[in-house]
Amino acid sequence: QVHLQESGGGSLQPGGSLTLSCVVSGRPSPRYCAAWFRQAPGKEREGVAFMFTGGGGKKFYADSVKGRFTMSEDNARDALYLQMSSLKPADTGMYYCAVDTVACLERANAWTPSLYTYWGQGTQVTVAA
Repeated sequence: QVHLQESGGGSLQPGGSLTLSCVVSGRPSPRYCAAWFRQAPGKEREGVAFMFTGGGGKKFYADSVKGRFTMSEDNARDALYLQMSSLKPADTGMYYCAVDTVACLERANAWTPSLYTYWGQGTQVTVAA
C-alpha cells in the first residue's frame, strides 16, 4: 500500500521561500514517477514539477515556476521535496505530491493528474502581502 504525506505548507509574504516535503511509504516500484501539483480555488489542478526517481534524473518544471522552484528526492528517506523561492501570490494553492509507476514516461503525459495513481492529502501554501 502506497501512502503519501505532505508537510511544510504555510502562509508567507511575496518574495519568501518555503520547502515542501512528501514522505512516500510503500514505493509503487523501485523507481517511479513523482510529481508536485497545485490547485488554487476555482481552478484546475496543475502540474508544477515532475521527475523519475532513483537515478538523479532530470527534473521538469512548469514555465510559471522555472528558476524559482526546485524538486529533489532523498532515496534513503523515501522523501520528495519542493523548494520554492521568490514566491508570488499566484503560487497560492493546495500543493499535492503524486506518484505512479509510469505516468511520466511519456513527457507529454506527465502533467496529467488523472494518470497518477497515488496522492497525498495536500498542504496549503498562501502567499499574500
